[in-house]
Amino acid sequence: MKKTLLQSLGPGLLFAGAAIGVSHLVQSTRAGAEFGFGLLWALLIVHLFKYPFFQYGPRYAAATGETLLEGYKKIGKWVLPVYFLINFATMFTIQAAVTIVTAGLASQLFGISENLVLWSFIILLISIIFLAIGRYKLLDSVMKFIIIILAISTVTAVIIAFSNSSYTFDVSQIIPSGSVEITFLIAFLGWMPAPLDVSIWHSIWSVEKRKQSRTTIHPKEAVFDFNVGYIGTLVLGVCFVLLGALVMYKSSATFSNKGGEFAAQLIELYTKNLGDFSYVFIAAAAFTTMFSTTITTLDASPRAMNKSIELIVERKIKFGYQFWILLLFLGTLGILQFYIANMGDLVKIATILSFLTAPFYAILNFILITGKQTPKQHQPKIFTKILSLIGIVFLIGFSIWFLTNI
Repeated sequence: MKKTLLQSLGPGLLFAGAAIGVSHLVQSTRAGAEFGFGLLWALLIVHLFKYPFFQYGPRYAAATGETLLEGYKKIGKWVLPVYFLINFATMFTIQAAVTIVTAGLASQLFGISENLVLWSFIILLISIIFLAIGRYKLLDSVMKFIIIILAISTVTAVIIAFSNSSYTFDVSQIIPSGSVEITFLIAFLGWMPAPLDVSIWHSIWSVEKRKQSRTTIHPKEAVFDFNVGYIGTLVLGVCFVLLGALVMYKSSATFSNKGGEFAAQLIELYTKNLGDFSYVFIAAAAFTTMFSTTITTLDASPRAMNKSIELIVERKIKFGYQFWILLLFLGTLGILQFYIANMGDLVKIATILSFLTAPFYAILNFILITGKQTPKQHQPKIFTKILSLIGIVFLIGFSIWFLTNI
């Protein structure tokens, strides 16, 4: 049984690869730098209340052999067109936010050029070639090494930062007030640990894993795989908040909104604790992490858009996946032309949009996993159902709170 569980690992780590990116390297370090330990409550509670909705992606895929998109169609004909419109409205901004951070890290690591639009073009082009050559199998294999490298370097940096710190930090929690602080909180929650539509991506990867391995994965194995990735995102999220707090909180330093400058500050968070010798290793780990996020989002959005279109028109579309990758590539570069000087605004827009659309995905996933579409024996237990209902109230409540306070 143990061997089967270990072999089933894959989609959960792809989830972690997609999640551990902007939400951790950018938003979590900012949270620590600006609020100290004060927003740890937000990080923990959002992981708790989003957990069931993310879990329902691989659970449904394992129980039915279908993606969440196929399940959405069974709920009602209106669902997929609405999903298509929401995803189309957000996918370019999300990809641009991820890519610009990757480009900033690339400029610091390789130093060839400071032109982040050029770096974005190169990164996206390499990502497309990577996906064309290896597709899911290569993505699945590489992700395991990337996540392990980042985890080891981040945990080490936090331990050293604690041992070197002479400050006594207030661990009392903070409820943000004022439009600026509330906007940051919602942006922080929006991508922590990831946008909720990543549950759809996870179900697609799970079905793809099933095809590649040619074995049936039991829902319990799928949930185990997911839990490994999800716990990893939580631990690293806490680490990045601590790192930002220990190094930058109550100091004169503030994070820049420019991609290149922010990347330099981020790498300095590590080297300040680990020593200058670690620069190349840390820069490489941060870059490969963001590069993996860029690849996974570039792969997943076109898969989801193409799948939704095929389900709407009820026929296969030749070169549909390739069309959406090309469109996403061009749209991302177009957005970056306008926001290249202010990465902070771009990330803020993308993360807030993700939070405001989260209730839509949460409700759909809950209806699907507890309805007739999912076999009774694979439906969640009563505790998870109650947690789901509380989570839906939390997501809707915070969205209303944000909209009435900005």
